[in-house]
Amino acid sequence: MHLDFHTGPDIPDVGRDFDPATFARTFREARVDSVTVFAKCHHGHLYHGTDRPERHPGLAPGLDLLAEQVDALHSVGIRAPIYLSLQVDEYAAREHPEWVAHDENLKITRWTPSAFEPGWNVLDMSSPYADYFADQLDEVLRRFAPVDGVFVDMCWTQPSASRWAVDGMREEGLDPADADHRVRYANLVAQRYMARYSAMVEKALHPDSAMGVWFNGRPKTGLTEERQFVRHVEIEGLPTGGWGYAFLPYVARFVRPLGLPTLSHTGRFHESWGDNAALKPRAALLYENSQMLSQGLTSGVGDVLHPRGVPAPAVYDLIGSVYRHIEACEPFLDGGRVVSELAVVVDPGLGDNPGPSNIGAVRALQQLRAQFDVVPPNADLGGYRAVVVPETTRVDDALAERLQAYRLAGGAVVLVGPALLRDGGEPALPGLPVEGLAPAPAGESFLACEGVPGVPEDFPVISHGSRLTALARPGAEVLARVVEPYFPRSWDRFCGHSYTPPADRNEEVAVAVGGGVAAVAVSLLDAFHAHGLETYRLLLGAVLDRLLPDPLLRAGGPVHLETTVVRTATGTVVHLTSFVPSRETPELDLVHDPFPLVDVPVALRLATAPRSVRLQPAGQELVWHHDGEYVHTRVTTVDGHAMIVVEHD
Repeated sequence: MHLDFHTGPDIPDVGRDFDPATFARTFREARVDSVTVFAKCHHGHLYHGTDRPERHPGLAPGLDLLAEQVDALHSVGIRAPIYLSLQVDEYAAREHPEWVAHDENLKITRWTPSAFEPGWNVLDMSSPYADYFADQLDEVLRRFAPVDGVFVDMCWTQPSASRWAVDGMREEGLDPADADHRVRYANLVAQRYMARYSAMVEKALHPDSAMGVWFNGRPKTGLTEERQFVRHVEIEGLPTGGWGYAFLPYVARFVRPLGLPTLSHTGRFHESWGDNAALKPRAALLYENSQMLSQGLTSGVGDVLHPRGVPAPAVYDLIGSVYRHIEACEPFLDGGRVVSELAVVVDPGLGDNPGPSNIGAVRALQQLRAQFDVVPPNADLGGYRAVVVPETTRVDDALAERLQAYRLAGGAVVLVGPALLRDGGEPALPGLPVEGLAPAPAGESFLACEGVPGVPEDFPVISHGSRLTALARPGAEVLARVVEPYFPRSWDRFCGHSYTPPADRNEEVAVAVGGGVAAVAVSLLDAFHAHGLETYRLLLGAVLDRLLPDPLLRAGGPVHLETTVVRTATGTVVHLTSFVPSRETPELDLVHDPFPLVDVPVALRLATAPRSVRLQPAGQELVWHHDGEYVHTRVTTVDGHAMIVVEHD
């Protein structure tokens, strides 16, 4: 549990009704084993015994609320990591307005455009506030050591034009007038405070603690550099709070290969943080936690504690009903690791906002039942059977050389759109199945698919987005050709509502495969994200069928079904997660019910016949057969999440 407690100074009776026994029992009965509790909130107030003036004015004299919470949780075997807000601190902003970050016009940085609207000020970490926070952290660590972990919130990169930032940039040889230099300096400041605070926390941890300090708000794609400051990872992603249901699958698949213990938290809120008086449907919370479990992550849920200190029974009835399912699943996953055979190479500079092509890749590959990770360009590709490079990943000399070495070692490569060209110039790899690559003129074109199951060959489909011209090399298998419209659409020459109809095929190819490489000359993944056209997914599926004719997993069922494969010491587990978010408000996707799976065929590649095949946690024996290459079974379940547990040598 992540137990928010952002309590303004005008709230009286803070902690008035807190009862240690009730507090601990609530979490224990909800099957919670860790609760992040508050030392300091966004208002800048402290909730422990301290002589510092920031102590919350509504906290009763003599009540050390944080200590009472930590002791109560520890008494029933529940961990209690400690939360402190960093770059949002209203008390410090009011007492020291000069510590607030300034933009290039020397206007203060805040969440609202007016000082007369409620909203947070943003502190400048190049100012003396960095030392102020260090003193607060030091007091907490001395008071509560050994701690179970520390959660430092609001840690994004914040450029500033304050006098401290300007002086600091000049000392580093940077130009304060250059916006890029201001960002570079803000990143440098973040690296320095993370190193400083991490060293402080490390000295106060249990020697065998898996958790350390987590700096929330940093992009997870930056962990290849910033993992030196942390022992574990936390992924904040409330699907109804702006993150959406595509966020976790992308970020989880990026973090997973790093091998760090990872906690992901959604929220019990109908919408986002602070939506205190609304609960989400149980099916939504079950989906989100089952999805975390299937991605190899620890499940976390966010809540807001009422100022008087009593957890709401309705909240923990809901959470407990979901956590009991997670608890029942855990024994079958003990010591397991998620297995992936395909890697999607992405640009880490995109951060936690991967953009259309990468979200399109994740959605399409999930729907195709591919088992995949998301990796940066410098990742070790040796453990994967195939690599996909989306449109927004720049193929420079270093990545091109790595891909060629991977290809020569037997790996398959899929290059999409601009990724076919090395830095926009020469072909990214020698011996591509296409030649004559160059940017095509702007305007719509169409795809005529050949040999793509489920796609009629006599019905060209619209190709959204940009493309490259390409001609097939001898021996290449063409899966899609280009069909031009009768003429380009313009203001003074057009036909119909949307685009001029297709005319005739030409010699250009859109998708070709050969020599272990697939060349996709159209913006297939970007277009799939934007338009969701089934043909695009089926075309990508046909590409993978040519490159990986024997995938780890095959599964039927509804297109939304999510699958992951986990290897354990005693066998293999296949997660089946079946929920459908529906758009019910202009901006909100909601989940109300699990989507039943009825007689869904599942085939797992397995060299030898298994000892048993069961559906868990229900304990149901499944009928199966082994054909020498795959173990086949069929599954019916109405629960939304279930696991096929295959025991084998």
